[in-house]
Amino acid sequence: MFFKKMLPQRGVIPNLVIAQRVVDKMVLAANQYVQDETGEALIGVVTSGENTNGVPTIYVLETIAPDESAVRGEAVFKQGDERQAELIWWYYQNWNNLREKRRGIFSAINKNNKKWDVPLKHLGDWHRQPGYMIAPSGGDLMTALDMLADDEADFDFLIAPIVTLEHPATTGGGEGYVNYLTVKGDGYDDFTRIDFWYITENTNVFVPIVPTIYPNSQLPELAPAPWHLINDARIDLELSALKENNVFTSIIIWDVDEKSPLEICFLVAQQGADHVLILVTQHDYPLSKPIAYRAPFVKLAQGEVIYDIFERMWHHAQPVTDPQGWAWSADKTLADYLLAIEADAKKD
Repeated sequence: MFFKKMLPQRGVIPNLVIAQRVVDKMVLAANQYVQDETGEALIGVVTSGENTNGVPTIYVLETIAPDESAVRGEAVFKQGDERQAELIWWYYQNWNNLREKRRGIFSAINKNNKKWDVPLKHLGDWHRQPGYMIAPSGGDLMTALDMLADDEADFDFLIAPIVTLEHPATTGGGEGYVNYLTVKGDGYDDFTRIDFWYITENTNVFVPIVPTIYPNSQLPELAPAPWHLINDARIDLELSALKENNVFTSIIIWDVDEKSPLEICFLVAQQGADHVLILVTQHDYPLSKPIAYRAPFVKLAQGEVIYDIFERMWHHAQPVTDPQGWAWSADKTLADYLLAIEADAKKD
C-alpha cells in the first residue's frame, strides 16, 4: 500500500504541515457552537521523505464540516454523515482529475509538481473538547482504534487535533517547539488552543506531533465545494421541481469542459422518451447558467452502474441550443430549463 510504504517505523514521527485556511476554519467552527464539542474531517496528502531525510510529510489541505445531523453536545461529538462523505469524494475526484492534467502539462518543465502527484487522503478528524482537555480522551482512543482496524476505511494513521477555548494569554508562545498552537481571540484572555496528536495502526497510542503552519499560497488549493452539497435548500428545490414533472433524475460528476473543477450533471429522462437530456451545472450554480446536451437513451446492462451508461451517452451527446428568448436567472430551476427545451423541440 502506498501510504504504508511511506509511513515511518515505530518512534519516528512524520512532519506535519497545516494550511493557514485549515487553522482559520477550525478556530471559526470551534467558536461557532455553544455546545461543548464539535469537529470536522481533515483531508490532505502524504509525501515521501525524499527531501526530508527520509521522514514523510503530512500536508493538511482542507477541513470538511458534517451536516446538521451531526451529534453535538456536552462531552460528545459524532460525525461521518453522508454529506461529509460525498464532499470528501468530490475532493478526491477533482484532485485525481487535476493530477492527470498536471502530468501531461507540467511534468517536463516543472519537476516540483511531481511532489503533489499523490492520492488525496482522509487524514483524521479534529474536534473541540470542553474546558482545558487538550489530549484525546479514552473514548477518542477507542474510536481511533476502531477506525484503524476497519479494513474498508483504509486508515493506517490518524491525525487528531484537539481544540479548546478561552485560554489565558500565558498559553501562547510555544509554536514551533511543541505540539500545539494558539490563536488570539477578541479579548485579552481569549486564546483558542489546538493540540495535535498522531496515532498509527502499529503504535495504538496517541503521541504528540509538532505542526508547522504554511501560507495558503504555498500549498495546493482544493476544488471549490459544489453547490448541490452545500446549498441544501437549492438542491431540495431542484429535485422537487423535477419530480413534480415526472422526470427521472440521476446526478453524475463529470469532466465536461476539460477544466477544473468537475461539473455536476443531471441526467434527466421522461418515461417513454427515446432520448435523455444532460443538464450540466458548474460548482457555483445557480450563479452560472446550466447547459444542456441531448443524448440517445441507453439501457443499463447487467453488471453496469450509472456511470457506465452515462459515459456511453456522453460519447453521443450533442449540445442543445437554448430556446429563442430564453434567459437564465437564479430564480429559475433546472425543471424550468428542461420544460423550455422540450417545448421548443415540439415546435420543430
